[in-house]
Amino acid sequence: MIPFSVLDLSPITEGSDARTSFHRSLDLAQSAERWGFNRYWLAEHHGMPGIASAATAVLLGYIAGGTSTIRVGAGGIMLPNHSPLVIAEQFGTLESLYPGRIDLGLGRAPGSDQAAARAMRRNLASSADEFPQDVVELMDYFAGSSRRSVQAVPGAGLKVPVWILGSSLFGAQLAASLGLPYAFASHFAPTMMMQAIDFYRSNFKPSAQLDKPYVMLGYNVFAADTDAEGQVLASSMQQAFVNLHSGRASRLQPPVAGYLDQIGPTGRAMLDQVLACSAIGSPDTVSREIQAFIARTGADELMITSQIYDHAARLRSYQITAQVHRDLSQPLDPADKHHKA
Repeated sequence: MIPFSVLDLSPITEGSDARTSFHRSLDLAQSAERWGFNRYWLAEHHGMPGIASAATAVLLGYIAGGTSTIRVGAGGIMLPNHSPLVIAEQFGTLESLYPGRIDLGLGRAPGSDQAAARAMRRNLASSADEFPQDVVELMDYFAGSSRRSVQAVPGAGLKVPVWILGSSLFGAQLAASLGLPYAFASHFAPTMMMQAIDFYRSNFKPSAQLDKPYVMLGYNVFAADTDAEGQVLASSMQQAFVNLHSGRASRLQPPVAGYLDQIGPTGRAMLDQVLACSAIGSPDTVSREIQAFIARTGADELMITSQIYDHAARLRSYQITAQVHRDLSQPLDPADKHHKA
């Protein structure tokens, strides 16, 4: 069975605050470490009332300091918002403090609306079109390349794995050409997933970091003891997407039983599209859906996200997912194998 990892947005729930979200994120990371998840990533977003992970590198330091073995990283840093040198220094600092545990995923979206993007712009001329050049510059800083007149201190000479994130063919093309691992945002933008995976694998060029393609796919899991309970838990995330697409971004709302029946065909069609890569329900249901998704995509790793309102229920969802992973990782009993054949 392929590795499972955790993607966290450090959600701010209705009636709570960012401080509480940070403590819950650390609790989740520590639990994920105990349960055997491979890595724990945080995503950069700005101006979002329900997402607390804006200062991503700062929060990663808190998480890495409270864990000991799980890999910790950004999924991702939105590079157009930053100077490549500053990111090299930030993640060089993290790698120096927590050697061998830091990942750096890079995306070209602003992680915000246009107003927030303008407010944080590096300069008036900065553009997402410069993303490929920025990625190469950032990698040069880690390599201590003589092509750069400035060195990243700390950063130069440190082996921080760089990933390319994407939700279209653009990221697939860049990851393939640079020989980098590729993480696709199928947990909220699955439309071009199979095209992007196929392009990346077909056009991959080996590099010093990676000798063959490696695809990690985002995947939503809302696991509970019953299918009905899982459906209720998923309604908080469903509300978040409906509110966001309606221009009413909000904190993560309490679950609502029967939510899908209340929003009408247009809202339901939108959710069916953006949340197509999801497993919702009991352990058996989650196991069946995950196996089908891996078989369809050939993913090398799954990045599991569970945007659930109640912290205990979110932990339980990840615990069930970890148990599903352990069960699927068990070698098949020879007698059972013969029976199934």
